[in-house]
Amino acid sequence: MPGVQAKANTAPTREARKAAEDKFHYKPIIEKYPGRLAGRPISVPSPSSEENYRSALGNSSQENLYAPFKSKVDWEIAKWAKLRGAGSTAFTDLLNIDGVRDSLDLSYGTSIQLNKIIDGKLPGRPKFTRSEVVVNGEVFPLYSHDALECVRALWGETDFAPYLFVVPEKHYIDKGKTIRMYHNMHTAVEADNPGATIIPIIISSDKTQLTEIRRKPSRRGYVLLGYLPTSRMKNVTNKAARRRILGNVFHACMAQILAPLKEAGKTGIPMTSGDGVTRRGHPIYATFVGDYPEQVLVTAVKTGECPMCEVPRDGLGADRDFPLCDLEAILEALDSLDEGPTIYAQACADAGIKPIYHPFWEGLPYTNIYPCCGEAEVDARCRRLPPNHNIRLFMNGITNLSRVNGKEHDQIARFLLGLVIDVQLPNNHSSSKLVGAVRALLDFVYLAQYPMHTSETLAHLDNALQRFHDNKSIFVDLGVRDEFNLPKLHGCRHYTPYVKLFGTTDNYNTEYTEHLHIDLAKEAYRSTNFEDEFPQMTLWLERKEKIYRHEKYIQWRLDGCPSPPVIEDISPGIVFERQLKMTKHPTLKSVRMSRLVTDYSAVLFRDALARYVVHLNDPELSALQVEQKSQHLSFAFNSVPIYHRIKFTTQDPYSAPGVSDSIVDSIHVQPGKTLKNGDELLARFDTALVNGGSSQITGIAGYRMAQVRVIFTLQPRHLCSLFSHGINPLKHLAYVEWFSPFMDPEPDHLMYKVNRIIPVANIRWSVHLLPKFGPVAPADWKSSNVLDKCSYFFVNSLTDRHIYATVF
Repeated sequence: MPGVQAKANTAPTREARKAAEDKFHYKPIIEKYPGRLAGRPISVPSPSSEENYRSALGNSSQENLYAPFKSKVDWEIAKWAKLRGAGSTAFTDLLNIDGVRDSLDLSYGTSIQLNKIIDGKLPGRPKFTRSEVVVNGEVFPLYSHDALECVRALWGETDFAPYLFVVPEKHYIDKGKTIRMYHNMHTAVEADNPGATIIPIIISSDKTQLTEIRRKPSRRGYVLLGYLPTSRMKNVTNKAARRRILGNVFHACMAQILAPLKEAGKTGIPMTSGDGVTRRGHPIYATFVGDYPEQVLVTAVKTGECPMCEVPRDGLGADRDFPLCDLEAILEALDSLDEGPTIYAQACADAGIKPIYHPFWEGLPYTNIYPCCGEAEVDARCRRLPPNHNIRLFMNGITNLSRVNGKEHDQIARFLLGLVIDVQLPNNHSSSKLVGAVRALLDFVYLAQYPMHTSETLAHLDNALQRFHDNKSIFVDLGVRDEFNLPKLHGCRHYTPYVKLFGTTDNYNTEYTEHLHIDLAKEAYRSTNFEDEFPQMTLWLERKEKIYRHEKYIQWRLDGCPSPPVIEDISPGIVFERQLKMTKHPTLKSVRMSRLVTDYSAVLFRDALARYVVHLNDPELSALQVEQKSQHLSFAFNSVPIYHRIKFTTQDPYSAPGVSDSIVDSIHVQPGKTLKNGDELLARFDTALVNGGSSQITGIAGYRMAQVRVIFTLQPRHLCSLFSHGINPLKHLAYVEWFSPFMDPEPDHLMYKVNRIIPVANIRWSVHLLPKFGPVAPADWKSSNVLDKCSYFFVNSLTDRHIYATVF
């Protein structure tokens, strides 16, 4: 509500946060939309998209599943050439080598012949068309897909059929239905409105320079709508006029691309999903995904203003809400276009927008665009942080970085709090407010990334933002800032309403689409001869899409032509289950125990192993009895196989079956050595979070901290002499040195202090420790020795979302 001042807050207690986040793991109570018409099929089931694809290939595909290619080899080489191979000339030269084509029995002898097969015989998504947009008398070429056909193609994908929700739902996690849960868009408030099946359309744009290539794409749930024209407009010398013209070009192109959605969104059209079921759907432009400059361009507000609400430019740092932009007043201003440029410009200014000629969203049904969108000491501490899988070490510090990208910002955020915890501030300022402000903002960042939210966790999100505002004055006191009129900071106030409207933010994150912009623009550009590039880029993309589509069809045939699976619950989960992965063979087949003492600092390895054997043979023994009995245990061996790394993998629940798990964590355990080139490889013994036997999904209870010194296994031939009949020890064991148990978190930074003491094992995942530096980082501390030199540490709960949801 405008003008409402939030109360000063303290961070949620450990118990309150645990109680709220434990509810993520409850089975939700689902309240489906009560109407009978929403999502109802309007015709008998028709063939699935895979069946339609097979029909489009013709009769030859019945006998030859690789058709139109002659054989598996013929198809695999064609796929390699288009997805992994060299340029077209190099591929033709390869095929022209005497005997290559005949030996492989290929149906093509040149890149041109292969392209003819792909263009003429493989079904594909809608083709690109070239059109022209005229703005201020200048003609701009536009290459685009039919937006409605793109929606049909995505809706009709067999792989997506199990994940389509055609009826809105409300999810609750308590019987009284007082605590709402939000994740995918169908669980959000936006889906509450009555009507037929709503197909929300998410649009993203990006200004991509075609002369660099930085990344490769990772997702295929998006369709490229078009390549928007680019022009420097050098003939227009006035910068303001040039910006206005370029804005008009963008909106004119987007209006032409999205024009098919106008009538379809109002009246609805038959839409057939990948399982062959046809429903009446209304494709409606729901939200825009883009960075702040793109949001400004789309909403037609001025740079430095909020694209969503009416906050004044000098009020962006205020800790209160403002009314959303008045769409009715803005549309009324746009209607004054025919009254002349002067009146139109003034009407737009009064409504808070720039005088854009027909913004593309002006006529789209049910669309409201506005709710849619101490240097030396710091660097010294950066150089002394211990390594971890999820932490990038900035050995040259961070204060001299320029042009910091998103990945670097993300990495800095993971250890920033540890740099300021006990830093000495000028003029004897207390660091309490600085630490509180940094912690609050980091809490907000991590909570905002959650793939699920409830009414309670959204309250924690708002609490974090309020805590930042309560402490932000420290930056003014230190002379860092004079004010906080930052559009991105103000945008934080819109996160909670956005989640309630459209589901959690991972549904419309720029991280996904920016990778696609790289591939669909830069990779496509590199495939051209750099002259008249857009026709070549569109053809390259069409051929690549056809190869991907045919690959899916072949796999469907190889799998026995199965129907799409039925998935009832695909709640994303807050912490993915991890799997421990070890290499098939040890890094070192045999390492003497004496070397474990000298190279691995496993001083009490033999004693710890003896205690482990005695306890496993007789779990009823007391600790004293185990100690006494282990002193008389002897080993028939003096060496063990050693591993130098533990890996943890997980799989995204939305990934297709068969997709390989991704490595999300690892623990390195290796002594230092001199490489062949004379360089020194420093020793590394990572720290880990250990399940003490009573740990839970969220919260720190039941866990302990340890430094892993040795990862080993016992030779099978030695097991009989060590263990009683029927005792089967785990194959992979670890020798660890315990840190002291967790104490209560410090009140400002909410991290746990641990004091290192004694040894032994059982690993869950890696954890990064932040040294307690004191006012000045000791000169003899290094990244490679800080775990040995420092006596006190804070457990870093900010290395990734999974640790954040566990360590509190």
